[in-house]
Amino acid sequence: MLYIGVDLGTSAVKLLVMDQNGKIVKIVSKEYPLFFPHPGWSEQNPEDWYEKSLEGLEELLEGCDKSEVAGISFGGQMHGLVTLDENDKVIRPAILWNDGRSTEEVAYLNETIGKDVISSYTANIAFAGFTAPKILWMKKNEPENFAKISKIMLPKDYLAYMLSGSFCTDVSDASGMLLMDVKKRCWSQEMLKICDITEDQLPKIYESYEVVGTLKPEIAARLGVSEDVKVIAGAGDNAAAAVGTATVGEGMCNISLGTSGTIFISSESFGVDEYNALHSFAHSDGNYHLMGCMLSAASCNKWWSEDILKTADFAAEQAGITKLGENNVFYLPYLMGERSPHNNPDARAMFIGMSMDTTREDLTQAVLEGVTFGLRDSLEVAKNLGIKLERTKVCGGGAKSPLWKRMIANIMNLKVDVIESEEGPALGGAMLAAVGCGEYPDVKTIADKIVKVVETIDPEPELVAKYEEKYQKFRKIYPTVKELF
Repeated sequence: MLYIGVDLGTSAVKLLVMDQNGKIVKIVSKEYPLFFPHPGWSEQNPEDWYEKSLEGLEELLEGCDKSEVAGISFGGQMHGLVTLDENDKVIRPAILWNDGRSTEEVAYLNETIGKDVISSYTANIAFAGFTAPKILWMKKNEPENFAKISKIMLPKDYLAYMLSGSFCTDVSDASGMLLMDVKKRCWSQEMLKICDITEDQLPKIYESYEVVGTLKPEIAARLGVSEDVKVIAGAGDNAAAAVGTATVGEGMCNISLGTSGTIFISSESFGVDEYNALHSFAHSDGNYHLMGCMLSAASCNKWWSEDILKTADFAAEQAGITKLGENNVFYLPYLMGERSPHNNPDARAMFIGMSMDTTREDLTQAVLEGVTFGLRDSLEVAKNLGIKLERTKVCGGGAKSPLWKRMIANIMNLKVDVIESEEGPALGGAMLAAVGCGEYPDVKTIADKIVKVVETIDPEPELVAKYEEKYQKFRKIYPTVKELF
């Protein structure tokens, strides 16, 4: 049988089809625009997601035995606010995860209502990227649109709704809305009251591997597949990537170098970071996870190379970097503000430490190191919680860089396990589809069978020591310049 995974990203949708043994048959990607109507704002049109996903599905299935397609599931960008009216029309462009407009609403939730109170309802505090502050922003700034809301959903759930008609979400994605009681895996009635919405406006919550419906007849006909193709709830992109990298069960770690950057630590038990720097979310394997999230990761390198250096040859730009641990230039990776651990949408990127002998390679190296240092900030929080890690998986576009993976190993002082397929959320979505269709009994079973480690990058003691010194300098920069933002 064949299983489809749809990774609804920020810049493109990636679609993947695999067979029951985990062999990837084909991958298709379709880009769509991203809009920045005001500084710090970030929006997309949900209709673009749907149109490009359907185009991608048609192309994906060309040459495949369409009668073999059994299920489809998703990984998707988290936190985005998608609102539909009573006629199922999109009310306004989706407000995305990296949008920073809701500063006042975040302050209201964390300071007026209180972090302890919000955390007791949801296991998390408010961040500008989360969905609940966006709802409050919409209520205050667009009351006419707020009054039209019939359905509130997340980006990937809009796709599921359009494909199946099922108004659904999953526990991992819903965890990032700041509307769900993560421990109990249900909507928080207290948060609904605070946001002035009803449970009827919110989707039904499923486990990530549960079937939510089947394809609409007209969709099945357009794709040339059976109307019995199951649609499975899917997961937020990081939880889906965790499935695709076998970061399931107790004490596993995955670092994602995508548009955003995350450090994802799986756990079989519920836990909350008392510092509120890490997110406490439900996991797509039926358990829980802690996660630190940077708003700009591989996007920093993309910006630096494509927009500033005017080249897309990332490998060539990194080829001349040889003096690891010796760079005197530092880079703060806060192009869109920052979430973990600083929770500051006003933070901005900067270079510091340049001199007349600074080279192009030094600056490129500083960008890669700055992102890794930023991820280590979240790792340090996890260490303070008593979490002990020895190794991590790595995925995302940045994981294609051998240099960057070596930096992670030495800056984090972790063994980096490179897996055979670095397709992350798309592969995780296809794996969740296989579980939902009964091909495998649970997420851990399919992860253990399909995900294969092909290389391990070990930390180098001398380099670890050099980077330790550099990191201790890096961590002083943000507190020093914070007031400038």
